[in-house]
Amino acid sequence: MAGHMSTDDAFVVGEDHATGFQASANALDALTTATVQSHADSPQKHLHAPADSSHVHGWLATHFHSEGLLSKMQSLENRHHLGNYVVDRRTGRKTWESMSLYVRLGMHLLYYGTEQEKLLHDQRALALLREQSEKMGREYDAPESRAHIQPFIDSFQLGASMREMVEPDPAAYPTFNAFFARQIKPSARPPDEPGNDAVASSPADCRLTAFPTVGAATRYWIKGFGFTTRRLLGGDDEALAARLDGGSIVIARLAPQDYHRWHAPVSGTVEAVREIPGAYYTVNPQAINEPGTMDVFCENRRSVMTIRRDGSGSPVVVVAVGAMLVGCIRYNEGMDRVGARVRRGDCLGAFYYGGST
Repeated sequence: MAGHMSTDDAFVVGEDHATGFQASANALDALTTATVQSHADSPQKHLHAPADSSHVHGWLATHFHSEGLLSKMQSLENRHHLGNYVVDRRTGRKTWESMSLYVRLGMHLLYYGTEQEKLLHDQRALALLREQSEKMGREYDAPESRAHIQPFIDSFQLGASMREMVEPDPAAYPTFNAFFARQIKPSARPPDEPGNDAVASSPADCRLTAFPTVGAATRYWIKGFGFTTRRLLGGDDEALAARLDGGSIVIARLAPQDYHRWHAPVSGTVEAVREIPGAYYTVNPQAINEPGTMDVFCENRRSVMTIRRDGSGSPVVVVAVGAMLVGCIRYNEGMDRVGARVRRGDCLGAFYYGGST
């Protein structure tokens, strides 16, 4: 990793490691605590506050007390942009999405260590992210979290979209987590050309990036070291991994305000489902695109479903990847049963705040 860093970024190595890591850990804990203590507040005042805002700059200054540590942290942030451009494929309009504050802190945790391998085995980082994810899961499963639903809807202007949900009434959800994993009506998400087995549909309503081959994805998008199709699938099925290496890959990223369920991209039969334990690193594009960092897709907790596609009989693999704070992966009833039939567009499962299934 050191070969990819400027001298200004050198604070992430050596003697500042412990101080910088602890400052980030304390800040993340303070942020999640403030979030669950203020359900009635807009989420953009704490957990999802835009990382490039003056409010966030002031908040960070109170948690990174050392002037040297703060300035070095800002130097790292200058190198890793604090948001992403998103293009609407229908209109061609390009908009800027700022990184959330909690993701910004998660990025800091990816860059502490004398070398990348040290961080990979740094049990403090792994334990911290698991602990904070489980904390948010407990809090958002509590009945009191219902108070956060309406501020969340208002903050992200989701009111109109609620009409498309199976349960359109925000007051009917028993917890914030139940609302977060709200399910859309099938009529609101009809697949194109439903009778054409040669067509694949997006697995989620998301920020989607597609590549014709896995090789192209690793050249232009997935820059972390260690990514292979075999590792992504769990490492056991060499024949399946080899076959998929020549195939296409689609990465469907969900932002906090998005509908957090995923759907079958093709029609077919479920051949296998494998649960893979792992970490809860941020999966923000900055973590994926940076050369020399670990590959979070292959490190994070994930569930791997293999579908034998109708028509061609070829395998299609859907990998649900848990993330920082939102690490709980649950299938709809019966969808993870080997032999189950799925139709393109069927809802397969949902992501929740938390750290386990």
